Amino acid sequence: MAEKTNQAYPLAPSNGYTRSDGESQLSADELKRKKKIKLAIYITIFVVFQIIVITTMSLTVMKVKTPRFRLGNINVESFVSDSAAPSFDTKFTTQIKIKNSANWGSYKFNAANITFQHQGATLAVIDIAKGKAGWLSTIKRTAEVSLKSSAINGSNFGSELNNGVLTLNSVGRLNGKVAIMFIMKKKKAANMNCTIAFDVAVKNVKSLHCK
Repeated sequence: MAEKTNQAYPLAPSNGYTRSDGESQLSADELKRKKKIKLAIYITIFVVFQIIVITTMSLTVMKVKTPRFRLGNINVESFVSDSAAPSFDTKFTTQIKIKNSANWGSYKFNAANITFQHQGATLAVIDIAKGKAGWLSTIKRTAEVSLKSSAINGSNFGSELNNGVLTLNSVGRLNGKVAIMFIMKKKKAANMNCTIAFDVAVKNVKSLHCK
């Protein structure tokens, strides 16, 4: 009886199509290309995000603004005037305000002074000790001021008293540095220029304007 010889044949794919080695290599290269494209997209998104973050911080957190240096509330303790002489003598307390509320860093300032004037004539000078205004904050200091008219030589001084309104000025300058996040320091000078109008009749402050 003759023996039957069974030959083994490779199974054909169910779809009837056999993938060649060249096509397999092409598919692998396509996958690599897609992965590279995805990686490039992720890197681009990351770089754009970093640019947005840095730009936003530069325009907000890292932007240094000049602190504001102003007089605050004035409480008149005494006010004596004589339009005939003419002369006046006044004592009052006021707040010295150093506003650093626009900066994300502290403002360290040197000792300075404030000069009270009438049409350029100096009536008094008060000292300001050095200090620091914290980030996004305002510090207030109370000062006692005593002013006399002995240094005034203006010809219209008597007219001011007769008209019932005496106008004085306070000027000053603070020099210091704003420190942002302990990595950047920038010099900033804050100027004071305030106009104080006293109502002679009621012996009190009529208005206070600072710029």
